[in-house]
Amino acid sequence: MAQKKLPMRQIQEVLRLKHQNQLSIREIAGSCRLPVSTVWEYLKRAQNAELAWPLPESMSEAELHLRLFGLSAQPPAPSQPMPDWAYIHQELRRKNVTLCLLWTEYHKEHPEGYSYSRFCELYREWRQTIDPPMRFQHVPGEKMLVDWAGQTVPIYHDDGTVTEASVFVAALGFSNKAFARAFENQQLPAWIEAHCRAFAYYGGVARVLVPDNPKTAVIKPCRYEPGLHRTYQEMAEHYGTVIIPARPRKPRDKPQAESAVQVVQWHILAALRDYRFFNMSELNDAIALKLAELNAKPFQKMEGSRDSWFAAHEQATLLPLPPEPFEMALWSKAKVNIDYHVSVENHLYSVPHTLIHQQLDVRLTARTVELFLGGKRVAAHQRSSQPGQPTTLEEHRPKAHQKYLQWTPGRMIDWAKNVGPECAQVVEKILHDRPHPEMGFRSCLGIIRLAKAVGVPRMEAACRRAWHFDTCSYTSIKSILDKKLDALPLEQELPLPSPTHPNLRGGPYYQ
Repeated sequence: MAQKKLPMRQIQEVLRLKHQNQLSIREIAGSCRLPVSTVWEYLKRAQNAELAWPLPESMSEAELHLRLFGLSAQPPAPSQPMPDWAYIHQELRRKNVTLCLLWTEYHKEHPEGYSYSRFCELYREWRQTIDPPMRFQHVPGEKMLVDWAGQTVPIYHDDGTVTEASVFVAALGFSNKAFARAFENQQLPAWIEAHCRAFAYYGGVARVLVPDNPKTAVIKPCRYEPGLHRTYQEMAEHYGTVIIPARPRKPRDKPQAESAVQVVQWHILAALRDYRFFNMSELNDAIALKLAELNAKPFQKMEGSRDSWFAAHEQATLLPLPPEPFEMALWSKAKVNIDYHVSVENHLYSVPHTLIHQQLDVRLTARTVELFLGGKRVAAHQRSSQPGQPTTLEEHRPKAHQKYLQWTPGRMIDWAKNVGPECAQVVEKILHDRPHPEMGFRSCLGIIRLAKAVGVPRMEAACRRAWHFDTCSYTSIKSILDKKLDALPLEQELPLPSPTHPNLRGGPYYQ
């Protein structure tokens, strides 16, 4: 039975406990933290070798192993030629290259060399001695790993306030070439812009993006089917890449990103620790200089640098950049109201009137507003910043409103008359003041619904007050009801008390 050879100190301790302390084999195993079988084997070999306690002081470890095992304790010097592990590791990073293929090439050149199993074992031992980023094998141009650095950088403003800038870090899987840039925050616009700038920095796009699970990337973290943010997914489609998030709480899924974050913090942010930056431009200029030095710095245990590996092996394998840069869009949902308009950031945009009550997807960019139903675009408008105003396309309006809708100005006024004359008067004014009567349907319907909630007397009083002060709108009437102003008399209805004062002459004085 082959046994692991113990140091001489442990062998002496086993013999001492057996012969001096008279312990059992199980007790010796527990004391020395060795398997019972190992203790039994050594005691048997010592008995066969006629070794007694105490051992001779002149006995060396080599002599002891020779007595116990019949061979020297020192392993023989390797006679087989040692493979070039750095070359083998580099070749393994190439597509479809395996250890078996490299061992076959090695064995053709050195027939007396190591067996395949020993070859693989020695390579694995050598691989543990190099830096973690080098151990993870990637195909050139396959992956770009991204993350936010944990360390922030203070920005000192002229008004005396200090904000913290976040640093975005990316690394290509094969060459480990890093990218870093600071942003004011970690919100979605910064996240998307950071990716676009990284693609421009590399001059191409990796086939796979590997982010962590921030809210700007993954809406619903899941090990098997993570829910991606729609804007992030749209950006990936624009650049022809795919997104495969790392598993939650599994940093080993993206060791390059974790290592790149550390490298950026050590070699860039730590180097800039004594600098004071007063705007983002200054900070990013300083980061760019340090980043160039980092990517040009030679590897410690590998030939070349990040820049040289990127230029030689990875740059040509990246996907080309699209002709136009990505324009970020925010996605949301909106329901079409009875006036065939949807509200987006407090502005009203028209859609075809047949879509009333439908739930639409809204794509909002810096210049446009697009509306989709079931993935098909049904309307597009130029974005407007005027709150509360409508943007209406004539083709969205019905040719005969009564043909498609039950909602008409006359019916809306009749509904208001059921509440009371004051309410009908307000509704009629709202419809008259709009460019198109249906533009006032939303406000009128809201007022009628308020009447059901608060009752006819209160609604009539609120409408009378709104008409008196010429504030006929849903917002104004709701405010009157919320503040209970409908219970207060109007100014013209307030009784005027007669003042009493000795200096007042009164009416009889002038007769």
